[in-house]
Amino acid sequence: MTTSSSPGPDPTPRPAAGAASAGSATSLAKPAEPPSQPVGGNGRQAAEPSIGQLVSDASTHLSTLIHSEIELAKLELRSTAMNAGTGAGMFAGAAALLVFSLTFGFFALAEGLVAAGIWRWAAFLIVFFLQLIGVGVLVYLGVKKVKRVRAPEQTIQITKETVDYLKKSRE
Repeated sequence: MTTSSSPGPDPTPRPAAGAASAGSATSLAKPAEPPSQPVGGNGRQAAEPSIGQLVSDASTHLSTLIHSEIELAKLELRSTAMNAGTGAGMFAGAAALLVFSLTFGFFALAEGLVAAGIWRWAAFLIVFFLQLIGVGVLVYLGVKKVKRVRAPEQTIQITKETVDYLKKSRE
């Protein structure tokens, strides 16, 4: 005798193809109403769920909603971060290409000065000094901008006030 499974139907019930499982966190569908139970001795059916059941359902649905919102935010941030990272990589590649291209531009400028009748060594020295002047201007402007940096005083003040308020409210 062989021990194979019977070709008959599976005895465990399964949800319909489009239905979400009962334990699914993403399902916000209203659960099926429980069978009515007689209330009291007169045989009337209970038409409304209890307050406790309503609160339990509301907290469950709120929790599911919050978790779903968090997952949505994660997906959106992941997509945004990927786009930002790709864009930053493109800008870095463009900056590297620009740096290498500048070498040829400065070399062409020096050769242009040579063609204008300036000695070759003097032409390259002039281009070098022009580059040093550019570096000096950028350093000056950078230092000027860095000196303008201030602490976020308003944010610090509001944070201190919030902490003080929370300390007082606990007492």
